[in-house]
Amino acid sequence: MKLYSFHRSSAAYRVRIALNLKGVGYELVPVHLQRDGGEHRKPAYRRVNPQGRVPALELDDGRVLHQSMAIMEYLESTIPWPALLPADPVAQARVRAVAQMIVADIHPLDNASVLKYLNQRLGQDEAAVKTWYAHWIVEGFTAIEALIEGPDFCFGGAPTLADVCLIPQARNAIVNAVDMTPFPRIAAIYAHCAALPAFVRAHPDNQPDTEVSAGQGLPGVR
Repeated sequence: MKLYSFHRSSAAYRVRIALNLKGVGYELVPVHLQRDGGEHRKPAYRRVNPQGRVPALELDDGRVLHQSMAIMEYLESTIPWPALLPADPVAQARVRAVAQMIVADIHPLDNASVLKYLNQRLGQDEAAVKTWYAHWIVEGFTAIEALIEGPDFCFGGAPTLADVCLIPQARNAIVNAVDMTPFPRIAAIYAHCAALPAFVRAHPDNQPDTEVSAGQGLPGVR
């Protein structure tokens, strides 16, 4: 398998975690979202993913899957153990709800493309963009904090898709100085999961395309 990824993309981060948890070996193909106007905008990558986003997962037979949730659901269907979804349908729905609150509600509003549009096209300054970013984190995390169980994982005694989605988003919040004090369950789950080998290997700082940043500025690529 080939995983087209950018180290700072939280969507790619999710899939790296899931692949690691499933014990799947893969070749990482870096796609730099900023260099030379963005490698994801080039024709070569558009042939891999017409949407021009990461991640994309190329299977051994050459077929390519897009969108992090679809990729992770594929992994869950084809590699059922260790499971990232509980067996009980109600429990499954709860896990998926938290995952979708992150993937569908928080992440799209705080994605780099949205932040850059606010700054470059709508003329919002750095402070206003950071306020926007933090607002949607707090809105989403307030609901998630009330739904998850903890102390080590969102639900139960092992990682699920909820944790796989939560950890990258929590890291983004911490890196961008969002106050985590109101979210003790999320903070505890982040601390626990971030130390597990599958999560450590997937961390943006541990990728072959990791670069040292010269400063935060606007909240970065998501």
